[in-house]
Amino acid sequence: MGIDKFVLPEGPFEPTWESLKNYQVPQWYLDAKFGIFIHWGLYSVPAFGSEWYPRFMYVKERPEYTYHLQTYGPHTKFGYKDFIPLFKGEKWDPYAWVELFKKAGAKYIVPVVQFHDGFAMYDCPFTRWNSVRMGPKRDVAGELAKAARENGLRFGVSYHFAEHWFFFHPGKLIDSDVNDPEYADFYGPAQPEDTSPDEAFLDHWLERLLHLVDTYKPSLVWFDWWIAERKSVFEPYLRFFAAYYYNRGHQWGEGVVINYKYDAFPEGTAVLDVERGQLGDISPFFWQTDTSICRKSWCHIKDHDYKSPKHIIRQLVDIVSKNGCLLLNVAPRADGTIPEEQQEILLKIGSWLSRYGEAI
Repeated sequence: MGIDKFVLPEGPFEPTWESLKNYQVPQWYLDAKFGIFIHWGLYSVPAFGSEWYPRFMYVKERPEYTYHLQTYGPHTKFGYKDFIPLFKGEKWDPYAWVELFKKAGAKYIVPVVQFHDGFAMYDCPFTRWNSVRMGPKRDVAGELAKAARENGLRFGVSYHFAEHWFFFHPGKLIDSDVNDPEYADFYGPAQPEDTSPDEAFLDHWLERLLHLVDTYKPSLVWFDWWIAERKSVFEPYLRFFAAYYYNRGHQWGEGVVINYKYDAFPEGTAVLDVERGQLGDISPFFWQTDTSICRKSWCHIKDHDYKSPKHIIRQLVDIVSKNGCLLLNVAPRADGTIPEEQQEILLKIGSWLSRYGEAI
């Protein structure tokens, strides 16, 4: 097994860092400056704490554990999987979302299509645990991609399957449904965070990712931090993926983007992403900040503390002045509606950009 079983598409890139240093950031991304990140998934149902509720609900020392017991009952009777029937997205309208994002002045959108929790928000053939077969029973990624492209916005995907290796490990340490063999294909390896993924998991991580790229043709792929934490095992897979994806972009006739954290990729081979922060000086390499409209969480919770439009606009101006762009996260409710406070903030940003956006 291993990477050798995967076939590299024809194109100018080989899976070596030397070859990948020939990558050029596409013009559409250099011009975009402002995009919308979207955390919407099963974790939107409890709406408590943060999007890490699925892990922390199994950790006895955490408030999420107590809240879960008091609200939903024992972890053997009601586990994380039991939020799936409650995640209906009954009011979700992808075109309404895109219309709002366009009014906000965004040029690209990046939904989290695969979070650490293992539930795929797209038509994933490798798992029954996806939004087409369960929950809303809709292809969230596919419908958003269609709505975005029809309205002139670029469509990207956020892929966090690497973190699935360890995410549900706390559930193995207590009496919970994570220990039930019937749900092993959902809760995943559930290994300790200080271990490294094995070859079977890495192959599966890449297989899912290549299918996602080939099926949905995203203009951008966003990775979270753990590929940098375990770079020693992910590195050959990252090189192969970058060459594969950049060659696909070449075949499609459009430039594509990989976002990474820390030092997962060498400078110049992809685009650095800084979470909830920004660079102090102008960078010779184009970069991105991802941050949330909400201070406490990336997903919908019941007690948000929102940033002001003025705060976000000042951050956008600072980032752009340093050769970067801003990916601003929104947190829809489980029913698919975007809270009114978030809509208001986005529209105020859009109003400012409609007057001064040319300078940005």
